[in-house]
Formats: sequence, structure tokens, C-alpha cells
Amino acid sequence: MTHTPDTTHTRGKRVSTPLEAQHPLDPLNAGEIATVRKTLEAAGLMTEHVRMAMLLAVDPSKATLAKWKPGKAFERRALATLLDRSDATHTEVLVSITKQSVVSQKVLPNTPERGQAAVLMEEFFEVGDIVKANPEWRASMERRGYGEYIDTAFCSPLAPGYFEEETEDAGRRYLRSLTYLIPNEGDSPWAHPVEGLIVKVDMTERKVFKVYDDPNAAATPMAHGNYDIETQGPARTSLKPIDITMPEGPSFSVDGNNVQWENWKMHIGFNSREGLVLNNVSWRDGDEDRPVLTRASVPEMVVPYGDVDETRYWVSYFDAGEYLLGRNANPLSLGCDCLGVIHYFDGFVNDDHGNPVKLDQVICMHEEDYGIQWKHTDLDGKPDTRRSRRLVVSYFATVGNYDYGFFWYFYLDGSIQVEAKATGVVFAGSGIPGAANAHNTEMAPGLLAPVHQHIFSARLDVAIDGEDNTLHEIEAVPIPRGPLNPRGNAFTWSNTQLKDEQSAQRMANGLASRVWEVRSAHRTNHTGKPTAYWLIPEGKSVLLAQPDSSVYARANFATKHLWGTQYHAEELYPAGTFPSQSSGWQGLPTWTKKNRSLDGEDIVLWHQFGPTHFPRTEDWPVMPVDYSGFWFKPHGFLDHNPTMDLPLDARSSCEMTESGCCSSGGCGCCADDCKCGGNPCGCGK
Repeated sequence: MTHTPDTTHTRGKRVSTPLEAQHPLDPLNAGEIATVRKTLEAAGLMTEHVRMAMLLAVDPSKATLAKWKPGKAFERRALATLLDRSDATHTEVLVSITKQSVVSQKVLPNTPERGQAAVLMEEFFEVGDIVKANPEWRASMERRGYGEYIDTAFCSPLAPGYFEEETEDAGRRYLRSLTYLIPNEGDSPWAHPVEGLIVKVDMTERKVFKVYDDPNAAATPMAHGNYDIETQGPARTSLKPIDITMPEGPSFSVDGNNVQWENWKMHIGFNSREGLVLNNVSWRDGDEDRPVLTRASVPEMVVPYGDVDETRYWVSYFDAGEYLLGRNANPLSLGCDCLGVIHYFDGFVNDDHGNPVKLDQVICMHEEDYGIQWKHTDLDGKPDTRRSRRLVVSYFATVGNYDYGFFWYFYLDGSIQVEAKATGVVFAGSGIPGAANAHNTEMAPGLLAPVHQHIFSARLDVAIDGEDNTLHEIEAVPIPRGPLNPRGNAFTWSNTQLKDEQSAQRMANGLASRVWEVRSAHRTNHTGKPTAYWLIPEGKSVLLAQPDSSVYARANFATKHLWGTQYHAEELYPAGTFPSQSSGWQGLPTWTKKNRSLDGEDIVLWHQFGPTHFPRTEDWPVMPVDYSGFWFKPHGFLDHNPTMDLPLDARSSCEMTESGCCSSGGCGCCADDCKCGGNPCGCGK
């Protein structure tokens, strides 16, 4: 296949729109999605009631990829999950896009373990109409004195969780719905929750089957929660502009979805479930591209709530598996979401009927200055300094009230950092102003926000100098005073190899500086030690729910900071393919029962990270970004500091003041006759 990228260029940005795949790992494009739909229709599978709940490209096997050379033909395949809305039948269909044929199809068993396909966009919009047509809900709104808001209220479409004791739910595909008032057109609904009014909606029969109405629920707070500048302004004028310029353009190059920046090479992917996917991440060492990661993404996250109230006890959203993070990705804007000289990648997802939908500028890539890379001042007072820089690859997704940014940072020294940014509007309920509450913060008078967690799962298909790796746990170890520590000052480290999947289920331990090391099973550095990378965790809370709870079974992946598994092509999602309404134990806890070897094998790391959120008044009406993440750093992978050849000054130009000094006070910009007060350059001129 050939590739004719549609690349547009305007001031400060470049945008790539895929038209035809040039690489076996390229994301699906509009033509391929349309071909899948056409093929399914020709096979009689896209009937009146059938919807395409999920469509994902199927990567070729690693063996096939290893043999493929650029310019050679390759087959493209996709896996479609079809949902028959008349009876909730789920069918998985493997389609050859290249041959325009159905390769295989199977009807999935309707069991509690299987769960349900992600919420359709069609269902998002249907829920409100179904609820508002229900006489019992309307009567509840009238009883509460909210009759004037019935037509304008927002009825949210929420994944319902799974509770075996709620027998009326058995066998249904359904959503729960909470109600929010919109007092004035354009008002934020999240500020006006109708407490204690929960509706269950059968999405197959398209009707309400249960309404819970707490007669003693607190009144809805009516103070606005609007955050637009028209409401919150006038805008401050004290901040002066920051202008990021790169007169010679960016340091990276883009060929289709292949990116090269300094020593890094990678392939940029995207799909409707995981969002951003990175493939074939390698480091250029001399004349060799050394593999680091075969595939990396954040394929799942869970948001469990810690409230016991009827309105919230069931909340534990799986934002990838239940809502499809990639499908909810934002179009990104220059100057707001991304600063500097930007390269954007457009993406394509399918709608419910299988038609392609373009997501403009869904992935942002740019460079950032990152302060000091290294510095030393010699005994004679002469300083030597180099500046750091990083390549940023990111996307943002909005799921209901919350917004999530996923940022992958690549550094000049071979390090990779992953950062999740949580922002948006905190999920709130109503309460009695000033009353004590063990599970909620009162963010505004009568507006309560429950304690909850955001636990992200990163999947790292590691390949340190190849696919044959070993996994080790390294931590600091104090040495008791005695013959091995006669003066009491000594300490060392331990090295425990995690040889199989059961032993590779681990918790972080910041007090011991615990890290996990992935080593090559065959390659050594110039000291004779295996080349390696360290996964360095933050070590925040894992799932806080009790072991006998429903969410513990459904989000069992979130009970450990680390799981190590032997690679299997179909093991992509840590809570299983369909976590919505699943009874649990899918994904990692099931796969690892096989206890496969991790000794010199193709290893996948699953790392859980993220904040436990105790809401605060400062989080209202919109939440400042909460940062969480981890590092993946070379440890013996390279023979020396790879940034020794960085230029003395990474800036490309300087503006001089009338006194002959750089206006920024930077060290690489001193004029020969610099007379700056204090001489920040240290140039002695």
C-alpha cells in the first residue's frame, strides 16, 4: 500500500490526516472504516437494529511485523463488536479490510461475567427522553417543586455497575440516570444535582423499569456553578504574554505516523478505546536503533466512589471500557491545549452505524524546554550547564463531567515519563449545608462531593534490547549494625527476580525506594551488566474497596501497583473486554492464573497509578489539574550520559538590550561588552 498523507501547514502548527495506511500499525482511516461497514452490510450483519458498539484495528502478529519491510504489501484487519438493540445480542466479527471479507464471526454468551458493550452514543441521547417521558419521574420532580425544570433538566446516562442482589437488573442491558436542573439556558447542570432520585432505564426495551425517590433527600442547591469568563470575569490583565517560537522549525520529523526526535523513534497510533497508542519505541545508539517498548498505552481506568448513599454507592466508572476514551477525545487548539510549534494528528472513529467520524487534531506533539539537563561548577568557579528538552505526545478526553489528559514525555537522556492530568467538574450531590458527612466534602453551600479515586492502568509491552526480558524488584535495604555494618551507616539494595505471573503482582513501597527493573536476557553494557530500564512508581493508593465488594471483583487490576504477564496478543484490557455490568474477575486476575514464566520471555507490565481525591472547596466550580504518573528510565541501558554533546545554548536566537545584554539574562547570549548588573551569565566580560 502507498500512503498519501494530507498535511496542512499554518502558522505554528502542522496537521496530518491519514488517507491510506502505509504501515501495518497505522490507525484506521475513514476509507477503512467505511470498508468495514460495507463488508458487514454485504454479509447481512448490519441490519436495522444492529449498531457498531466498537471497532478496533487488529495488529498483525509480532512475527509478521518483524518480516515486513516498508513499501511491501500488508493485510489490514479490524474487529467489530456489533450490538443488536432489539435483544442485546453481542457479536464479534473479524473483517479483512484488504480483502473486503468477513474472516470470522461469533455470538458472545450473555453471562454476567461477559458484561456489556460500551455505551452507544445513541443511548447517551436516548436516556434523557426516556426518563422525561416516565410518569413516576415526572411526579417526583413535581413533588420536589421542580416542575418548571422538567423539560430542561439533564438526565445523565451512567454505567450502572453490577450487584447480584439487585435481582431486577439480571439479564438487562441498562443504565442508571441521575437528574440535574438547568435553571437558566447555558448553566452548568453539575451544580444542581437532584439528590436521591435515581432511575434505571432498560436500553433494549427503551423504558424505565425502576425509580428510586428518597422523600427525605436534601433540596437542590441553586447557586450557579458556571465557570465561563463572562460569569467569572473580567479577565485579569496582570499576566504578560509568553511567546514560544522556533524560527527554524521543530527538531522532530514526521513520516506518516512515524516520528523521529533526537535519539527517539516511534509510531503514533490512535483508536476509539485506548486513545493514544505508541508503537515501536526505540533509542538510536550510534548506528543502531535499540528497542525499548513494542507497544504502550493507557487502556483502562476506573473511578470508584467511596460514598454509601443510595445515589452514589454503585458508582465505579470504567471510562475506557464503558465509554471509550478515544471516541470521547477532544479536538485540540493551538494556544490553549498546546503551545509552541505543534504537529497534530487527526483521528477517525466509527459512529453507532459504522460510519467514519473525523476527530480533528486529536493528538498533539511538540517540544518543551525542561530546565537544566545537567550542571557543574568547577573548583575554579567555571560553570558548565546544558538545558533539557522533551518531546510531548498527548491527547485529552472528556467523559461526562471529568476531563483527562494523557501525556507521554520523551527526554534527551533516554527517560520516558507518563503523566495523567485530571480536571473538569467534580461529580456532586446535594446535602444539608454545614452537616457532618464522613464521605463527602461540602464544596459550596449544600453541594457535596464524594471521596473517590482515579486509578489508571498503563500497559507497557516492554522490549529492552529485544523481546527476551526478565523482571526484577529492586529496593533499598538497611543493614543491621554488626560485622557487615560496624559503624551503623551502611545500607545496600536487594534484587529479587519475579520469575512468573503470580510473583509479579506487586505493591509499591516508597519507604524502600522500590522500583521494578526490566532487563535484557541476552545483552550487557560495557560493565558486563544486563541492559535495563526501571519503572519508577509514585506509589499512591490502590483500590480502597473491600475484598468482598462488587467493585473489587470488577476492578481487580486496580488492587496492585504492578502486574507482570507473558505477552499474549489478545490480552489488551486489564478488566477484560466488556467491564460494563460485568460481575468481575475478568482480565488480569484470570490471565495470571496460568502463572506463565517471565524468565527470558516477552513481558508486558501493567502499572496502576493515580490520585485518591478528597475534594476541596478550591475544586469548585472547575477543578485545577491534578497530576499523577510514573517514570520509565534507563538503568544500565546506556554506557554513559547520552547528553554530553548537547550545545552550550539550546536557544536559537537572542534579543539584546541597549546595554548589550541578553534580555532574558541567559548564559549563551552575553555580548563581548556585557555590563549586566551581577552578570548572570558568569562570562566575565
